[in-house]
Amino acid sequence: MSQKDEAAATAGLSEEHRMVRDLVVRFVERELMPLEPAVLAREAQGQKYALTEEEEGRLLAKCRELGLWGLDVPEAFGGADLPLPALMAVEEELGRTVTPFLFPPDSPNLHMLLAVADARQRERYLKPYAAGEARSSIAISEPGAGGDPAGMTTRAVRDGEEWVINGRKIWVSGVPRADFVIVMARTGEGKRQEGVTAFIVERGTPGFVIEREIPMIGGRRTYELVFEDCRVPASQVLGEPGRGYAPMQLRLNVRRLQMGARCVGISRRALAMMCEHANQRVTFGVRLADRQAIQWWIADAATRIHACRLMVQDAAAKLARGEDVRDEASMLKVFGTEMAQQVVDNAMQCFGAMGMTKELPLQLLAQQVRLMRIYEGPSEVHRMAVARRILKRHA
Repeated sequence: MSQKDEAAATAGLSEEHRMVRDLVVRFVERELMPLEPAVLAREAQGQKYALTEEEEGRLLAKCRELGLWGLDVPEAFGGADLPLPALMAVEEELGRTVTPFLFPPDSPNLHMLLAVADARQRERYLKPYAAGEARSSIAISEPGAGGDPAGMTTRAVRDGEEWVINGRKIWVSGVPRADFVIVMARTGEGKRQEGVTAFIVERGTPGFVIEREIPMIGGRRTYELVFEDCRVPASQVLGEPGRGYAPMQLRLNVRRLQMGARCVGISRRALAMMCEHANQRVTFGVRLADRQAIQWWIADAATRIHACRLMVQDAAAKLARGEDVRDEASMLKVFGTEMAQQVVDNAMQCFGAMGMTKELPLQLLAQQVRLMRIYEGPSEVHRMAVARRILKRHA
């Protein structure tokens, strides 16, 4: 990375947070990228897109050694308490590799638990989760209600000191390894966010069934869940009954900012590969780097990467101040994913036939970015939401 790129990536960060980000850069380049050939080979052979237990164990041990653990976990829970702008710089670096690895814990659910978990839930769930000793998942979408909470039909009914959950959830990630799942269910009669309640459902709870595994493009896997008279104690309500939508939205906003940062990292990787290839490859006696079509791809990629990074930094700073960033998060989700898809596609085109192989990470990045345009809200839904809010403000 050039000094100019380095300055852009660390703009606004304190010296301490720049050091953390630099540590992550070295971790990605020395620990994660060397694993890519093995990961790509296994995925190409039809095996699961995942690390082996030995590989993951070695990386986790290295994380503990380096202090790359609980980066945005509050100090009270033993974490580094990185502010959101610094966390986004970390996410950008992780986006540069296809090696599937996250610094524990997976951040978005952490923010939801921090916002509304009571004392007992903090001790039983948040504490081990923040320490990286427990895993979580969240179940929001349903077969008939993907990006629209108004269509949510999973219901929970109070029965004495218990709640009984019935319904079906789909496109839920990380389920087999999750110690608990945050389940969103309707408990009131509201048409949209009103009456939606969050429940903590532990793995193995009677009536909680993993119906099927759903292979996705990009090596990802999601799951369909069924809740059949699934009884949970009233103490498992996360936050207040009927008011689960707002903390869920907080979780989604953090997730969308992370996706924007990841898209910057993905695009940087594709741009770097394209530049290296263009400088070396000669066709019809001329370097690809000297052809205008390639030069425009590179210029457009650099411009959009810069714009997207600024969007991430702006949204992260606002969310850290407690501002409403629904518009910024939606804009970033749309702009980042569509930018990354175009940059990766141009890189694949630049590589020609080699860009179509499973030996390079570009094809996996392309599939993962395509998937990102759907989950955490499709681009069309985000555009609709932004337009509605802007029109309402100008009414």
